[in-house]
Amino acid sequence: GGYLVPTEMESTIDRVLGTVSIMRSLATVMPIGAPSYTKLVNMGGAGAGWVGEEESRTETGTPTLRELEFLVMEVYAEPYATQIALDDARLDIEQWLAGEVMVTFAEQEGAAFITGSGVKRPRGLLTYPTVANASYAWGSIGFVVTGGAAAFASSNPGDAFVDLFYALKAGYRAGASWLTSDAVMASIRKFKDGQGNYLWAPPTAPEAPSTILGKPVQTDDNMPALGANNFPVAFGDFRRAYLIVDRVGIRVLRNPYKVNGKVAFYTTKRVGGGLQNFEAVKLMKCST
Repeated sequence: GGYLVPTEMESTIDRVLGTVSIMRSLATVMPIGAPSYTKLVNMGGAGAGWVGEEESRTETGTPTLRELEFLVMEVYAEPYATQIALDDARLDIEQWLAGEVMVTFAEQEGAAFITGSGVKRPRGLLTYPTVANASYAWGSIGFVVTGGAAAFASSNPGDAFVDLFYALKAGYRAGASWLTSDAVMASIRKFKDGQGNYLWAPPTAPEAPSTILGKPVQTDDNMPALGANNFPVAFGDFRRAYLIVDRVGIRVLRNPYKVNGKVAFYTTKRVGGGLQNFEAVKLMKCST
């Protein structure tokens, strides 16, 4: 009852997904050939201790593994075009529809990677349990506070960024970046240090990112606004922290038989996502 649209339409959608969805460009993206992907995570290294030449040796701790499973979910769109429009239009209707679908998919994905519930969609970065970083434990995301009940602290607001920077282990800081919304970024860009220098630094080259404390800044409007108990800023090595799994790719079915005189372009994508390393990202919470 139909046939696949040429692969150019699929590749066009794939290309824009990678440029519109910021998490897709930051995270690890893994194509898979099954409905789920399972990963084993080492929860801790082997125990060890110092011992004298003739002292007895006791059993030391053994590394433990935990299994993480990432399921793929399906997002779909089904726009219609009349056969007359397809026959007579001066522009390529199929390519135009592909452009509209790719933007919609990117927006749906982008929101899910940040706030998705994990039910019929990927699980978002901000939907996992959180805990004050001083009490951090695997399975939750550590946070530091802004110093203000519903915004940044009224004095020395940049101190919270220093706290967040060093809340992340040194091994993850090398590949780390900041993530926040444009609205929150507008506030952050006004912060200055004790010498009157802006905390935010402009790009040093045409294609280089702007930075805070020497680390790249990325913006995604799916991140929360300032507000009591919100998490408006994340800092981490997102490539190590978040995993996106893609099943097969985009599928487009051109169906001229569903409605007389119209052609349906049933487009689907199967994708999943979630945290794969809870240590590799930290959050900033609006709180005192």
